[in-house]
Amino acid sequence: MPVPRRFDRRPPERDTTKVNERIRVPEVRLIDDQGTQIGVLKTADALLFAQERELDLVEVAPEARPPVCRVLDYSKYKYEQAQKLKQARKHQQQITVREIKFRPKIAEHDYDTKKHHVERFLKHKDKVKVTIMFRGREVTHPERGTMILDRLAAELAELGVVEQRPMQEGRNMTMMMAPSKAVLAGRVGEDLAGEPDGDGAATAAPSLATDAAAADGPLAATAAIADAQSADGEAPEQSAAPEQSAVPEQSAAPDEAPAGDVQSADATAAAGQQEQVEAPEAAAQDAGAAATGTAVP
Repeated sequence: MPVPRRFDRRPPERDTTKVNERIRVPEVRLIDDQGTQIGVLKTADALLFAQERELDLVEVAPEARPPVCRVLDYSKYKYEQAQKLKQARKHQQQITVREIKFRPKIAEHDYDTKKHHVERFLKHKDKVKVTIMFRGREVTHPERGTMILDRLAAELAELGVVEQRPMQEGRNMTMMMAPSKAVLAGRVGEDLAGEPDGDGAATAAPSLATDAAAADGPLAATAAIADAQSADGEAPEQSAAPEQSAVPEQSAAPDEAPAGDVQSADATAAAGQQEQVEAPEAAAQDAGAAATGTAVP
């Protein structure tokens, strides 16, 4: 449950300028709407003088004796004063102080992270208060804190200037950095990648294009190099087109064998059948010859 706010007992701000009937003094020194001094008049006569011109009687110098009053249109006067204050605030530049804390035994990775934060603050045109926090017996080695602060100031010299040198305050060492003139002018922090060169063409790093296209194969890498060279105004060398591989001839299907092969297969099969027929006849002749005792030629 949210805690209710305490009642604000302060009275509302009111305009303390005395106008018309709020002027209680008996006499005033009157200045008309043209800036001419009329003289010392009674307050009732001065108010009548302003009402005849359909204007207001405004007390402009209450400390004077008698007070000085002027005849003018008070509503228009307040509006003009408000516009002047608004224009004055528009041209003012508000500086915000940001703080970031380091330790004397900070690791390299943590140092880089905090340095990037300081860099971001300076680019936003904010002041940065860098604090080194000492604990225990670390306070006996203030040179470590000074070394870290000096290193930070040297690495960010382009973005910020040191307004207050490292100063020891108890267990803390502080340094104040402010954005440099280049940052305030808006000349630092812009991304320079892809800016047009003198000829109006966008410059690109060929090595990056080659690395990006290397994953797609040698042809993509060659095309990327050619694009980078053409962007720089150089004629790309014509790379030899890869030789077209000969299309292999379709092998004949088993059922579509050449005619010569079919004839040789038929002749081989016929010879095998003839040998099977002649083998029993030769065996019968050998048996008959053995029975008669004659030799078979």
